[in-house]
Amino acid sequence: MSVSPRPANPRPASRREVLARSGALGAGIVFSGALTELFAGTAAAQSLGHTGYGPLVPDPDGLLDLPAGFRYRVLSREGEPLRSGEGPVPSNHDGMSAFPAARGRVHLVRNHENRADGRVPVPAVEGLTYDPAGQGGCTALTLDSRNRVLSERVAIAGTAVNCAGGPTPWHTWLTCEETEDKAGTDGYTKDHGFVFEVDPADPHRTGAVPLTALGRFQHEAVAVDPRRGVVYETEDAFEHPFGLFYRFLPDKPLGGTGSLRAGGRLQAMRVPGVPDLSTVQETGTTFDGIAWVDVPDPLAAGTPIRFQDFGRGGITHAQKLEGCYWGGRCVYFVSSFARGADGSAADHHGQIWRYDPERRRLTLVIVFGPDTDVRLPGESPDNICLAPSGGLMVCEDGGGAQHVFGVTRKGEVYAMARGRQNIGTAGEPEWGEFAGVTFSPDGDTMYVNCYTPGTTFAVTGPWRAPVG
Repeated sequence: MSVSPRPANPRPASRREVLARSGALGAGIVFSGALTELFAGTAAAQSLGHTGYGPLVPDPDGLLDLPAGFRYRVLSREGEPLRSGEGPVPSNHDGMSAFPAARGRVHLVRNHENRADGRVPVPAVEGLTYDPAGQGGCTALTLDSRNRVLSERVAIAGTAVNCAGGPTPWHTWLTCEETEDKAGTDGYTKDHGFVFEVDPADPHRTGAVPLTALGRFQHEAVAVDPRRGVVYETEDAFEHPFGLFYRFLPDKPLGGTGSLRAGGRLQAMRVPGVPDLSTVQETGTTFDGIAWVDVPDPLAAGTPIRFQDFGRGGITHAQKLEGCYWGGRCVYFVSSFARGADGSAADHHGQIWRYDPERRRLTLVIVFGPDTDVRLPGESPDNICLAPSGGLMVCEDGGGAQHVFGVTRKGEVYAMARGRQNIGTAGEPEWGEFAGVTFSPDGDTMYVNCYTPGTTFAVTGPWRAPVG
């Protein structure tokens, strides 16, 4: 194992200094670290040199502020009737992905992070319901080339706390339960904490079958290596010891729908000498010789996985492991924050890590701010995706105003959207977080959810011609 920190970066500007410089943009994230490696190799990335698309324009309808030239369409909102007639649109809109369909159409599959006390549960549908007591699940929309909703229906029901997930190379969605409640808890009739595969084009083809070999824990997100078929998984455990970063080695890789049911090996990442990733604070810090240790009991029949005995050398934990995606030849994953008061070894406001499977190398790529006022926007990155313009789109999950932030390959930050739906009061306003940011297959539309009140937006505009 070698640890090779790069030269120290200059001290990042404070949140207030960034706000003062950004003016009407309103962006307040501080980033440390070079982002070129995230986006190198694409023509869009190589030509990108901007700080955004201009200031956000207040929405007269009070839903979503966007830069001039951009517009949105509301695809659906919680409580409205599903077009299938199966019941109302469920609440708690979370992770989401878009898939190509025939004749220029798009399949959009959307998670609903409902717990036992969810406001609007996912309706139970015969053949698509795992546990009648579960209130979470997914809905699937089919859109035409102009983002008009052609259909909207239940894709899976009877699951619990469907937070994030990830797409597969064969165009299905892996939806993740962010819980490890067993049968008998909160009225559940079956164990929860699994990943389920959802075919957005034909949900009955995948049904409601848990992929038990991928483990039972508080899943957050997954990313699939498109060449090897390895599935990487993040765990957002709510208490110390915190979650692990996993990989699943399928017995039948890249076999299409059903291949993940064939079984495989679940392993957890061990960074030698690093029991807690929060202690790493310097961007560019690299660890070679990353080890993967077989999980003793993937189903966690008696003990949650993160508490299990991984033998000599232990295992590596991290607080708030959330977003996960594949880019180039590496997998990237997010730690939204770490707090010593919660039990982490150190504090931070967000990290992005990169793992290179060929080199068995882990690198801390980005550190998020703020370094002063945590009440201002910009901490706690959550869902994250690559944008067709060559950068990142990051959903904010902190306090105060809620944004979708864009990040260029040079580390420049800009506000792409701001939520305007006040779920608090006039005197003490609150705004629902953003989640599920994703782009259409042609890159012309950004889809994003407001978690509360559950709202799904389609955002169009000059994505490939950013303002200088």
